[in-house]
Amino acid sequence: MHTVDLDLNMDRLTKVEGSASLEVKIRNGKAEKVHFKITEYKRFFTQAMQGKPLVAIPQLLARICGTCSNAHLLASIEACESALGIEPTEQTNILRTLTMYGLNIRDHALHLYLFSMPDIVGKDAFLDFDENNEFEHQMLHDGFQIKAAGNFLATLVAGRSVHAVYPVVGGFIHFPEKAGVGEAIQKLEAARPAVLRLINVFKDAPFHFDRKTNFMALVPMGGMYGFIHGCINTGKGECVPKENFDGFLERVVVPYSQASGYKHKEESYMVGALARMNLAKNLLHPLTKEALGATLDLFPSTDIFRNNLAQAIEILHALDRSIELLRVNNFVPESVIKKPPRESVGVGVIEAPRGTLYHKIFLGSDGVVKKGEIVVPTGQNQVNIEEDIYHLVNELLPDAPKEKMQFEIEKLIRAYDPCMSCATHFLKVDWNEA
Repeated sequence: MHTVDLDLNMDRLTKVEGSASLEVKIRNGKAEKVHFKITEYKRFFTQAMQGKPLVAIPQLLARICGTCSNAHLLASIEACESALGIEPTEQTNILRTLTMYGLNIRDHALHLYLFSMPDIVGKDAFLDFDENNEFEHQMLHDGFQIKAAGNFLATLVAGRSVHAVYPVVGGFIHFPEKAGVGEAIQKLEAARPAVLRLINVFKDAPFHFDRKTNFMALVPMGGMYGFIHGCINTGKGECVPKENFDGFLERVVVPYSQASGYKHKEESYMVGALARMNLAKNLLHPLTKEALGATLDLFPSTDIFRNNLAQAIEILHALDRSIELLRVNNFVPESVIKKPPRESVGVGVIEAPRGTLYHKIFLGSDGVVKKGEIVVPTGQNQVNIEEDIYHLVNELLPDAPKEKMQFEIEKLIRAYDPCMSCATHFLKVDWNEA
């Protein structure tokens, strides 16, 4: 039993993008302090925006992330179009929707198969799965098939699965051809059984951590479940216009972290797939809802591990909706919309795979950006992650052995799918008993 004082210090916590560390102070068998530190975050992109021509901003900001770069690209394009007063065409909106679906298919698959599933099967890494084990063999091939389908869709529509080149301010510079559309439909349809298996894996996963918290997401005002349009739903009866995001997000200075934290009405909150599912599950594609059946009754949920299940469900919705959009639309070349610069402010808000992403630019009449603001999902989840770790550690004390405590903290942080440096098992703790 941990009746003595105990310090847990993790030096470099690598995840998907960047790095972080963790410090836990235990005294008299109880956690007194938890510091979740994002330690490699400030790369000064907001400073780099200053003095740049507006046309250069989207591709610059796409480099913020090597996995969900297309979300940053589209958020930035939306901010630029907002500043210029450009209204995208219906076809452009459809192509951007497909771009986001391709991103979410491959990005959620990356997290679920490579980072979270090894915990379920008791393996250190996805590539340690045994080809001679029927279940593990199936998961190996399912993971690569789903990722390939998402990559193909994103490449067809946006030019690349990361750092896309076809979406630009005012539209697209290349359009899907019929042969590619047909092949995309085939790949998406072929991947659907694998996605259904994935949903069952995470529906029945043995890990749970339930703590009442708040949820926030960009939710469509009617229509279909999506990642681009809507208002910001706080889960408390509010639906705030996304242009007003910096009026209700409360920046929290975290002195030991390189990233700002955020609260709403002095309370922490969670963004991401679980938030979206809790707030908008009724807007899922009809075929998705039909396939899920009673699984949807698990939402709304405050079990953080249901974020994994919510991501798997979003993959299915993205497949079903993409197939429908590809079938009913005939994509034709159209000119990029252009407007002269003006003194203005532009806002772009996107539901990135890991949660709500905010971009804001201040544009001068010369077409040069004066300054900008960026709020990313992991920064918003930072305070909530820290509070969850605090409660988890106290639940595990006093009986959990050190290795058990370490593993449970790892799994909990992974469930958020935080966007830091890519790694599967990342938590290396130095235990120093006082």
